[in-house]
Amino acid sequence: MSAPHTLYLDCFSGISGDMLLSALLGCGLDESVLRGELAKLPIDSFELSISSKTVSGIGATTLAVTAATEPRLRTLPDIETLLAKSSLSEPVVNRCRLVFRRLAEAEAKVHQQPIERVHFHEVGALDTIVDVVGAIVALDALGVDRVISAPLPLGRGFVKCAHGRLPLPAPAVCELLEGIPVVGIEADFELVTPTGAALLRELVDEFGPLPSMTMIKTGYGAGSHPGSPDRPNLLRAILGQAREVEEAQDVVVIETNLDDWNPEGFDYVCGKLLDQGALDVSLSPLHMKKSRPGFCLQVICRPSHQQPLMQVILSETSAIGLRFRREQRYTLARSRIEVATPWGPVTAKYVEKPHGAVIYPEYEACRRVAAEQKVPLAQVYQEIYRAAPPKTPLQ
Repeated sequence: MSAPHTLYLDCFSGISGDMLLSALLGCGLDESVLRGELAKLPIDSFELSISSKTVSGIGATTLAVTAATEPRLRTLPDIETLLAKSSLSEPVVNRCRLVFRRLAEAEAKVHQQPIERVHFHEVGALDTIVDVVGAIVALDALGVDRVISAPLPLGRGFVKCAHGRLPLPAPAVCELLEGIPVVGIEADFELVTPTGAALLRELVDEFGPLPSMTMIKTGYGAGSHPGSPDRPNLLRAILGQAREVEEAQDVVVIETNLDDWNPEGFDYVCGKLLDQGALDVSLSPLHMKKSRPGFCLQVICRPSHQQPLMQVILSETSAIGLRFRREQRYTLARSRIEVATPWGPVTAKYVEKPHGAVIYPEYEACRRVAAEQKVPLAQVYQEIYRAAPPKTPLQ
């Protein structure tokens, strides 16, 4: 696939490394490509079994890794050496290294040991190496340049591992999912494994609902646990072509009320917010508690820009708390055009309204012309309205 694609991970039953790789095989990853890339790893011989199964009436892909000899435990330096000696491409090696390091750091923190000295049973296991390398190879082979994931479900209970009986979610999973949206559900088995959490942490660009895109293929990866009657243990991966829209239709609205802030700084704050990717910034007067006058600062942005914009507001205003919510919006198709005037071309907006096209002069462009040519601003506007073609095609 030559064109870049978006991958959406619908984690209604969580995620593990083998579920992710299986789902990507279902999305069209060529099995021979996967096997060829895994053969570039300098590890002992192993067998990768890929098969199909039906879960709750849904056809899914499942895989298993078995070693010819007793698998050895590896530390993070062991794995980094293994990757360095492989003939995998440099981008694949670098991304794999980051995933393993995230996983190793989480395990080291949980067990309170130096990262280089801990034997990571999850990291060192052969199937984990295959899952991580395979998933990253798959994203590259499928031409995925953006990964979005649904919020993660987390159950309760206990899991038996090399360290003993651990509570669910596993402690390493809790470390890896800091800052990631999750939801608790009634399930007494492991929904998110440390490997799955580490892959999400490193590879996912955004968490939220299914984005606007044209769906190409859907793959289902089956986990090893049987799941429950009301929740099939599957990971659904949806591969699609992102729909190019003029403006984001899924936005975040950030607000805060300010009653002890000098509004003279609004122009500066507004500029910083726009520089950080804000789609719109507004300031409205309020009458607040104890009869104090104040302001409501509102910022509209894409979900991916939310965190840096919140940091700007908290740093540049007196706000000590923020409200935010996701909203949908509808925008008209528009483009930038240049209108010929006696003073040269001037930028304007061409907007397709329901009743026909409308031209809107750009204020900053008009202001600059008015100042340079020493003519009234209203005259520049009038000249644009007069000279603009009534049916300028969208560019």
